Formats: sequence, structure tokens, C-alpha cells
Amino acid sequence: MSKIGPKKRSIVFFLVPQFTMLPFMGAVETLRIANRMLGYDAYEWRLASADGLKVQSSAGISLDVDTSLADERRNLSGDKRSNMVIVCSGIDIEQYHNKSVNAWLREAYNRGISVGSLCTAAHILAQAGLLNGKRCAIHWENLPGFSENFPQVEVYADLYEVDSNIYTCAGGTASLDMMLNLIGQDFGDNLVNRVCEQQLTDRVRNPRDRQRLPLRARLGVQNGKVLSIIELMESNLSEPLSLLDIADGADLSRRQVERLFRQEMGRSPARYYLEIRLDRARHLLVQSAMPVVEVAVACGFVSASHFSKCYREIYNRSPQQERAERKIVVSSLRKEPIAFMSGPH
Repeated sequence: MSKIGPKKRSIVFFLVPQFTMLPFMGAVETLRIANRMLGYDAYEWRLASADGLKVQSSAGISLDVDTSLADERRNLSGDKRSNMVIVCSGIDIEQYHNKSVNAWLREAYNRGISVGSLCTAAHILAQAGLLNGKRCAIHWENLPGFSENFPQVEVYADLYEVDSNIYTCAGGTASLDMMLNLIGQDFGDNLVNRVCEQQLTDRVRNPRDRQRLPLRARLGVQNGKVLSIIELMESNLSEPLSLLDIADGADLSRRQVERLFRQEMGRSPARYYLEIRLDRARHLLVQSAMPVVEVAVACGFVSASHFSKCYREIYNRSPQQERAERKIVVSSLRKEPIAFMSGPH
């Protein structure tokens, strides 16, 4: 009888231009530490890009890769076949469209290979049709644009999600939690705890833990009534509630709501409500290709002209200028990269 060898997992990290370094390195380092604790390479990985050439991150650091998309498509039916593919992306993801990448991801998933994403790469999985009717996680800043572009996907501001062999992660340090979850599936809690100790991480966060600071800490507001009103506002951006409805929801009078906001927020509730709607509009403008009029409707404005007027009053520029300036900023980030070799695994 042949002896069963040690458990191993082979992972392809597919790098998209302008990918974010923090979640990528967090994922890789978590796997490296697990290997060290186990005493053998239970996790092996290689880096891939569409053309097999080095890829520049959003930090201007460029990594050499091991394989190309063509190589990985051939590997699907060979002895180098991986059992997991993780797509890594970052800024300007809305501009990335590659039908060959989408086809490769679909084929990999259909062959039983786990497929995952870090940071904004849920966009690419959604383009490939892999997230239809599934739960996924994405960074809170990208959630408005993503939900508008892919209404058929159940997207949440969770740290990570695992649904039907698809792993999605909000980015940042949440990649550690998703990898620790994977390690726990493969080897149990004892190894997870040892990895956490090496990383100086006190625990594996729950997937449903909030990405952002609680409102109380984020705004520096202690009044529970004001916080509940703000939560109500944030939940009703596309169809704004009237101040009377807000007051009824908080079991207060309209005058009490006005007074509380002036005391705690330094402005009227109507003004604050307008500001958070415009903040969402700003995210949509820089993260999606939605026409300005559609952004206006999605944020509760009755006309594009009224939206533009309000936007200019807050940000001192029009929605069109905001979008144009975003393109200039993204272009300026594509400077001469700092090159690093991917090195040994």
C-alpha cells in the first residue's frame, strides 16, 4: 500500500496592473509562516500575469512573475495544475477588461479549482460571471460602484466571504483573515493559532466583523439618537427620507432632531444628509463609468442639474471635473516602476 504524502495546496496569484501590495503580501506571508510552522511547503505558489511580464503595483513597486495567462491555461490540463487561483487587483479596476482572463477563471472554476480575489478583484470575478447569486466581499469604498455595476451579486462590506468554493476578500489586512480561514480548513485551529502568534495577531476576525470603525468612533459622536439617525440616513441614500420620517423613526420631534444635529454635528440634519449622499456620488464617479445622470439618481437627486449644483458647492468642482481629475491621477501613478524579483517561494 502506498503511503499518502503530506497535504499540499498549489496557488496561482494572478496580478492585475495597479494591484494593492498590502493584501497580496499579507496573503503570501501568512502562507509562508504556515509552511515554516509545519516544517514543509504545504502551500506552494507562483505569480502570473496576462502576458507573463512584470506587473506594477499601485505603490509603484513592480514584481516579476513566473507564468503567463497562456501558460496557466495549458497548466489546467497538466501536472502543474493548481488547486486555487487568487486574483489580486487594486485601483482603477473598472478600466480592466480581459475576456481571456474571464474565460480562464470560468474554466478553472468549472474544473473544481477554487477561485478567489483580493481587494477590488471581485470586479473581475463578477465580470467572469462567477459571482451571480453568490455572496462576496469588497472594500467599503468600492461597494457603491460595485453594487451598481453588478446588481445580481450579493455584495457585502464584510472582511471576506466563502461561497461555493469562491473566496473574496475586502483587501487590506483582511487577506490575513481569509488565509487563516483557509489554513484552518486544511490543518485546524492549532496551526492557525501558531501563525497568529508569529504575525502578532491576537485572533482571526470573523468574516462579518465590520470593515470600518463604528460610527461612534469614526464621527466622535456619543449621542445614541444621533447615531441611529445617521445609520438611517446611510441606509436610505437613493430614496432620501423626509426630515419628518427621520424624526418619526427616531421617536423624536422634528425640532428635537434639528437641535441635536446642530449640537452634535455642527450643521442641520438636511445638510448632513446631503453631504453623505454626495460622498457616495463621489465614490461612484471615480469608481464606475456610470453616466452622471445615473449617479445623480442613485444618490437621490431629482435632476442632473441640481446634483451638479450641490456637488460644486461641496467639492468646488463639477461631477465631470471630478471624473476627469481622477483619470489624471490614475495616469500619473503609472510612473517608472521599482522592480523587484518575485524570488524563491
